[in-house]
Order: sequence, then structure tokens, then C-alpha cells
Amino acid sequence: MPLDQESRHLLTMLTPENAPAMHEVDVQVLREAMESRFPDREREPVAKVEGRLVAGPRGDVPVRLYWPNSEGKSSEGKLPVLVYFHGGGWVLGSLETHDAICRALTNAASCLVVSVDYRLAPEHRFPAGLEDCQAVLRWVQAGADEIGVDGERIAVGGDSAGGNLAAVVANCNRDENGPPLCHQLLIYPVIDAGQASASYRENAVGYLLTALGMKMFWDLYLGESSEAASSLASPDQTADLTGLPPATVITAQYDPLRDEGEIYAERLKTAGNQVASRRWDGVFHGFVGFADRVAKGKQAILFSAQRLRESFDA
Repeated sequence: MPLDQESRHLLTMLTPENAPAMHEVDVQVLREAMESRFPDREREPVAKVEGRLVAGPRGDVPVRLYWPNSEGKSSEGKLPVLVYFHGGGWVLGSLETHDAICRALTNAASCLVVSVDYRLAPEHRFPAGLEDCQAVLRWVQAGADEIGVDGERIAVGGDSAGGNLAAVVANCNRDENGPPLCHQLLIYPVIDAGQASASYRENAVGYLLTALGMKMFWDLYLGESSEAASSLASPDQTADLTGLPPATVITAQYDPLRDEGEIYAERLKTAGNQVASRRWDGVFHGFVGFADRVAKGKQAILFSAQRLRESFDA
């Protein structure tokens, strides 16, 4: 189906005629543009928001904790928790740009959300951001009692590059015999550095995230590293996908990343994991971040929250 009316209107606002291509714009300008989209938008009320610092491998990692209005506590009075990694090509994004998503998820899934402000490339290239995300997950796992969450009901999630980080963190947690995770939420995740899928050709330009823009993000993230073929950068290179937490994979019709997300979901399912993969037609990459303007973004958040609640209650 063609782009729906809400998405067409939003895309026109985000990509004015004669605007330079994403890969032609300075990183700092891209960051400022992403940040400027969000300050004046409506924010869903939650019970409490608190900023903390978590010890990371190269200094403190800022995190933001969200408590839900309607709490799904265990019999011991402890909340489940979602550790969330924001998108932005490992280069853009912040706690602030993804505040709305985290607020919506904490209420809809009745869980604590821990949003992670990991280090960004190119100032901090691979694997700096990944290491920060791993450090925050370990902090939650080790300090569940102090934080007031249920250590047996911990999920990870993220969108775009954050979906990449969530998938890698889940794989590493399994390989390191960490406390089992109960879910991984992968929203239009970056999975494959090869950029060779049909959706990259079909949606190379015209839908906010471009193929050349994604190549720029990969280059800034990896630098001179040859780690594109590493499973720590590209989850599709993970040979063994058995024994992983249940997964929710969300994709968008008009997204260069569509096919790699769906292929990864199928591989997870073939490996024996419980997977729900759903494509939203008529929308482009990033639509969940505009849930206040695109109805399908809200639908995707509610679907994600339902899947999280099912895993929390299992």
C-alpha cells in the first residue's frame, strides 16, 4: 500500500523540498535537528521519572528511570523492567529524543523503563556504546533489589540502532551465562552491515532514512574497524541463535531496514525461539517515535507492550 495520509504529511514536514541529503549534513547539525523535533510535543504522564548515573567501562553512563502509573507488580511488590536503548544510528539521539517512547512503554507495559544514554560515535566508536549498554544491563541485574524491580523479569529493547544494541546485548548475555532475560523488543532494528537486501534498493531514498544515510552511520560507528563482519556489530553474523529470550520484531514497509529485521526474526524462530514479527504497512522508518502524529506508531507501542506483558506474566 502507499504511504498513509499521516505519514505523507509527517514526511513532508521532516524532509522539506530541496533539503540536503542526510549523508551530506554535518553530524552536529543532524543531532540538533533530531533534538529539535521533540521539546514541545505532548508527553504522557507517568508516576515518576528519575535520572541516575551508572558506572560504565569509561565513566558514568546517564540513565533515566520511568515508573508507570498503573503498576504490574509481582506478589513481592516488584516491577518488571525494560532496559531501553534509543535509536539514531549510534550517532544521534538521547534520553530526551526517546522520552515519549519510554513514557508510553512504561505505562502500557506496566513496567519500569531504564533508558540508556550510551556514548555516541564518531567521538566514541564501536564498541563503546555497546559496552555502556551491557554495563547498564548488568547494573539492573545485580541491583534489582535496590532498584526495586523483579530480577527474574528483565527485558531489553530498542529502536533502529538501539534495536541492534538490544539484539547484541541479548546474545552476549546468553553467551556469558548472565541471568536469563525474559524478552527482547526489536523495533525496526539494524541487523546487517551488508545493506544488500531488496528493501535497501526499494527504499533507498525518499523515506527519511536513506541507504546512503545508513552507510554513513555504519562508517561513523565502525570507523576503520573491520568489525562489520562481527556478530557484536551485525547480529545477522551470529551463527547460533538458540536459547534466546522471546522476541518482538517490528518493521515498517517503507524502510531500508525492513528485510533484515524480518529475516532475523525468521532466523530466531527457526532456532526455536518464541517470536512475534509484525510489519506495519504505509509507514516509514521511525514511525514509532511519532506515535502522537501517526496512529500506527501508537498501535505498534501497544502491540509491543502487550508482548512485554505476556513475557512478564509467563
